[in-house]
Amino acid sequence: MSALQDGTPTRVAAPDAALRPLADHSVALIHEWFGATGGSEQVFLSMAEVVPHADRFVLWKDHDATVDQEIHESWLAKTPLRRSKALALPVMPLTWRTLTRKVYDVVLSSSHAFAHTVKIGDPDRTRHLSYVHSPARYVWSPELDQRGANAVLGPMRAVLQAGDRRLSRHVHSYAANSREVQARIRRYWGRDARVINPPVEVDYFGSAPPEVRDRDRRYLLGVGRWIPYKNFDLMIEIAAAAGLPLVIAGSGPEEENLRRLAARVDVPVEFEVRPTRERLRELYWGAAALLYPALEDFGMIPVEAQACGTPVVGWARGGLLETVVTGETGFLLDATDPADYVDPIRRASRLSASAAMTNARRFTPQVFQANMAAWLTEQA
Repeated sequence: MSALQDGTPTRVAAPDAALRPLADHSVALIHEWFGATGGSEQVFLSMAEVVPHADRFVLWKDHDATVDQEIHESWLAKTPLRRSKALALPVMPLTWRTLTRKVYDVVLSSSHAFAHTVKIGDPDRTRHLSYVHSPARYVWSPELDQRGANAVLGPMRAVLQAGDRRLSRHVHSYAANSREVQARIRRYWGRDARVINPPVEVDYFGSAPPEVRDRDRRYLLGVGRWIPYKNFDLMIEIAAAAGLPLVIAGSGPEEENLRRLAARVDVPVEFEVRPTRERLRELYWGAAALLYPALEDFGMIPVEAQACGTPVVGWARGGLLETVVTGETGFLLDATDPADYVDPIRRASRLSASAAMTNARRFTPQVFQANMAAWLTEQA
């Protein structure tokens, strides 16, 4: 599932019975909040396929989120705080401690804020395992995410950091979605973590019908949430420097600013607002290259693009260092000058599409589930 897909998140096939861990254990599966179209939701649902007997808990489900699994919501779901993640952050640790009175053998969390601090069950018998998308960027890395500049969070950041460390001491084992996040866990929490890359729907994006696969690759493509740290403004400037049309797919609060900037450049810039999954696949297949000059924890979108044979041109930072093979499936550079991207874009057009497709297969749901099952079996 793309992070932009609308509608119900895609479910992957459950692993073979031989891969199913914890079958004789009671399990609670914890996730932050369940939105309609997020990449972390895809991971949560794939984890649920690995432990299908687990009870599932979230802080709340967005009203437009649909899922064909039973998911229990916390008491926060009945309060106005569900409408503001920033305001809800200070009470999340308390919420995770009052989620249920039921005792479990294993508690498995999918965390990008405070879900890893959940502490339910019997401390003498319950194993706490946490899969981490990132330590909360708003709390630990505000320079990576402007949402961390929220006036409410600023004065509380040191308190939240201290609480985050203290309330997560009971976690027995961490898994990180990338080496980038593994390094943050070590830096912020002083803990080691196993790297298990997230699942990406490689088969779907790579299996477009012939009329889609045969399209000429005529434009550059940017995909994601239109928020400042994704650097869509830089993508527009890069396209202008390269003299190529640009398609921007997604949605977000920066739309008006991006449209103003697009009106000032000499190349066509087309906005695809909330494209369907099928439309996004078409856009990948028609692109000469995906532009991704951003620091991501992992980044599913570059993998989706490579599954379509589309090279990636982006920053040599974060998750892209793990998902893009520079010189083979794209080019990564540490630059913010649009002119520096012109030659890599030209060279990317000569790269092998089949190499990109083969590389993307390292991140299938089947690989994720096998690695997740191995970690759970070892740690529980």
